[in-house]
Amino acid sequence: MTIGQALLEAIESLNGNKMRSGLTVLGIVIGVAAVIAMLAVGNGAQASITGSISSIGTNLLFVFKGSADGPPGPGDRNGGSGNNDRPLTLADAEAIADPFAAPSVESVAPVIQGNGTLAFGGENSTTTITGVTPDYSVVRNLELAEGEFINQEHMLGRMSVVVLGPEAADAVLGRHDGIIGETIRIEGQPFRVIGVLVGKGGGAFGSEDGDAYIPFTTAQARLIKRSSRDEIDVLYVQAASAESVPQASDEIANILRQRHRTPIGDDDFTVFTQQDFLQTFETITGVLTIFLGGIAGISLLVGGIGIMNIMLVSVTERTREIGLRKALGARKKDILLQFLTESSLLSLIGGIIGILFGWLIAFAVGKIATATGNDFLPIVGTDAILLSTSFSAIIGLFFGIYPASRAANLEPVEALRYE
Repeated sequence: MTIGQALLEAIESLNGNKMRSGLTVLGIVIGVAAVIAMLAVGNGAQASITGSISSIGTNLLFVFKGSADGPPGPGDRNGGSGNNDRPLTLADAEAIADPFAAPSVESVAPVIQGNGTLAFGGENSTTTITGVTPDYSVVRNLELAEGEFINQEHMLGRMSVVVLGPEAADAVLGRHDGIIGETIRIEGQPFRVIGVLVGKGGGAFGSEDGDAYIPFTTAQARLIKRSSRDEIDVLYVQAASAESVPQASDEIANILRQRHRTPIGDDDFTVFTQQDFLQTFETITGVLTIFLGGIAGISLLVGGIGIMNIMLVSVTERTREIGLRKALGARKKDILLQFLTESSLLSLIGGIIGILFGWLIAFAVGKIATATGNDFLPIVGTDAILLSTSFSAIIGLFFGIYPASRAANLEPVEALRYE
């Protein structure tokens, strides 16, 4: 028997039991669709996170006080530190900004942060208040939708001015356009709105679109108190280029070791690069994707068991047919090929339909995410399609081997006597 003949007989056999064949195929369809959709969601999450990190800039470094084994997690925007660690200071920032001490460093932006309440016309909103210098907008690649960012004059005069993220503006003012010159209250103190930022969505530390930015000196003197006057929370450093990031990291570390008098290996600070964050988040999302794909793969396994069950029923129903074929000269391998072809065809049909349904599910998830304001797009990769179709084909063969072998090993005489 040729493969073509086996295929025609398999189609004829499956067509003779449409309902049973359809229900069997459904198990594979659900399994493949689930794998495709889950891997697409995982890949989309990874692309969204790494894209938001990369959008900050490939030459950005983060300096936190305290030693750490890995980058802070989302939401941990002040870094992790122990109680005995020496804090970062404005003097540290000035030392790192020295072009002779750190020639690979382009700009330095010290930051202090705290939570505060914004109020306007009876509306209140609690958000993150960030004290920044003029270099902050350059280092963080911030874009203004309208107005201006904090400048040196605001710093020197400790002026009561604020730049709002679009979400913060919406929360307290009800809109984020045409608000320049409005006066809001931060912790009860009046601040004049001088700018509104372009929304950037979620970042390495969560969304910053809901933050309020005020001059560093104003925050230091009136809103955010620290144990020492020149203490800072985070130091953002922009390297001269992406290629000079490793050199800049070494220069920063050497300067801080000298200033803090700490030996190598006992640092009381941590320097992270964009690559560190990318690797960490890619590892996390990669594990998540594998986990989701593994759970979805269980349904494929269940579908394979369904194929074996149906094929065993088919062997039992067609025992006399098998006996007659063998009595007329059909070889063992012909019977084996016939039943393996049927199980593989069931799996193949289910795999093709499952790919279409998986793509539709991923497309629907993307549309729902867009409708709810989330910048998230599931990605149906070629690897997911190849993996799920290959796995479904293997399952069809694997779970078809036992029924096919059982059919091929039937004795003609016993098979013909079967009622």
